Amino acid sequence: METTQSRYEDFLKIRVLPEVLTHHLGRHDDLPALTQYVASEKSWKTLTYRELYERVQRWRKAFCKFNLEKGSRVAMLLPNCIDAICFDQAALACGLVPVPLHAVDTPGSSAFILNDSEARVLVTAKYLKWKGIRQADTLANLKAVIITDDSIPEDDRVNNADINVCTLAEWLEASENVTITDIDIDPQDLAALVYTSGTTGRPKGVMLTHENILENAKGVMGNIRPNPDDKWFSFLPLSHTFERTTTYYLAMGMGNQIYFNRNILQIIDDLHYVRPTILMSVPRIYERVYAKLNDKLAKKGALTRYVFNWAVEVGWRRFCKENGLPVEHTWRECLDGIMADWLDEKVGTSLREVFGGIKPHAFISGGAALNQTVARTFIGLGIQIFQGYGMTETSPILTVNKEHQNDPSTVGMLLPNMQLRLGDNDELQVKGPCVMKGYWNRPDATADIFTEDGWLKTGDQADILPSGHVRIKGRIKEIIVTSTGEKIPPADLEMAIESDPMFAQVMAVGEGLPYISLVAVLELERWKELAKELNLDPNDPKSLNAKLVHQTLLRKVKKLTRGFPQYGVPRALILTLTPWSIENGMLTPTLKLKRRIIKARFQDDINKLYETHAG
Repeated sequence: METTQSRYEDFLKIRVLPEVLTHHLGRHDDLPALTQYVASEKSWKTLTYRELYERVQRWRKAFCKFNLEKGSRVAMLLPNCIDAICFDQAALACGLVPVPLHAVDTPGSSAFILNDSEARVLVTAKYLKWKGIRQADTLANLKAVIITDDSIPEDDRVNNADINVCTLAEWLEASENVTITDIDIDPQDLAALVYTSGTTGRPKGVMLTHENILENAKGVMGNIRPNPDDKWFSFLPLSHTFERTTTYYLAMGMGNQIYFNRNILQIIDDLHYVRPTILMSVPRIYERVYAKLNDKLAKKGALTRYVFNWAVEVGWRRFCKENGLPVEHTWRECLDGIMADWLDEKVGTSLREVFGGIKPHAFISGGAALNQTVARTFIGLGIQIFQGYGMTETSPILTVNKEHQNDPSTVGMLLPNMQLRLGDNDELQVKGPCVMKGYWNRPDATADIFTEDGWLKTGDQADILPSGHVRIKGRIKEIIVTSTGEKIPPADLEMAIESDPMFAQVMAVGEGLPYISLVAVLELERWKELAKELNLDPNDPKSLNAKLVHQTLLRKVKKLTRGFPQYGVPRALILTLTPWSIENGMLTPTLKLKRRIIKARFQDDINKLYETHAG
């Protein structure tokens, strides 16, 4: 009988990424590997590990027909699906370097990456997506485009110039009789060229090797280890290294089953169906669920809210005892043994129902800081969240909390195969096998991110606690320094304010200015309710600037930030109803604020705000 330990020991033997699939052959042929929803059949379909391998072999033949040199770049612009895995596994087995493109990126950005990486092949789902990229720029290196889910319009073929564009079915069928050429893959070979989304400037191609990625997965399992029967739910884009390393390579290497989300709008329905035990997510997803939960709770009676808070308190107290954290003592503590199960059934099940109704093994949060109130609520109600931290340049995970040593106020403990130190200005610096080879064709940028003695500079300020847990204080470049010399890390402040459903998105401003202000996107329905309460027309743009509105919202902000030093509490607001998105250039593909762009957009309002103060 296989155990978690035996699966883990097998994983440790994997040298290159194609082996996350091939090492299962002959032992786990019939285990379910990948499951996705097939719209044409209106049902979920699963491939076993053997079936997946056979499908990958067809893709390998197709790649072999191109006679590309080892190390050639091939790009993928696909949603999370079986085809995306087949592309990646086949390309890697052929000695090629996958270049994952962001599905939500602009055609111009995708064209830039194709040109910068000198990609020879592009595989994408829709013809219109390819057409937009083709029109954005000249693509001198691209020789072939494969369309997986669409037909090729006959009247547009002439516009593809010297690029061979065909459907996936045509591509695979044309290579059925091709003999696969075995390629010797070395752990130091490039396994991905991942372009950072970048909050400023052009994206840079991060060069990650087979060893980088596999060592990262192995390091993660030093802190959190999947069980053989764990089920993973994949909804973060596979163009993100966080999702690729964990929900793909790690999960597949451990022989787990991976389910692909149909689309973000159906995520709740899919979670109910899948009932995952492991989930990789960004804080925004947990925060949105919490905001809706909080919104519903606010409309309930006082008794319901009392029972809810009691359930969270009891669950959180149990969690703290299990993880060696300071325990919150109240007069109700003596009733924990009697009331815990009843409270969990009355309250905890309602939150867990959102995620399929089970107590999961591990839900991971990464990419940004997790609001502590959100963490306390989820954990208290039986959904254990493990916060982690990393960057694309480190494949990507550096730290993650451990089972039975989970401190949600930190980003966890360093992976056992990495080294950590604090440099100037408390900057977190790292060294080890997960660190990238460098930036593609950017020697100056590569030199800039490393210290003279070879440590990678993360750009984040941090504390390393006696327990070994790491606490991130903020991005060095993002820390706001007011004209009075006070230093305010904006992320924690913004996170606290966004826990209220009124504020859909917020960004603190105040660099070189006398106090902190807030640019805030209001949630539309909540704004309509507030405007009605204040006898204002919600459709009149002037209503957003009404003095009473600002006074009301500043009181709310003050309450939300009561744990922050007075100099860090926003004293003025700039309000808008237009959300910041990837499409309008305000967010990166990983949903981080493009602060420079947002600030430029609201610069006139900011100037007027502080001119008024000066007057």
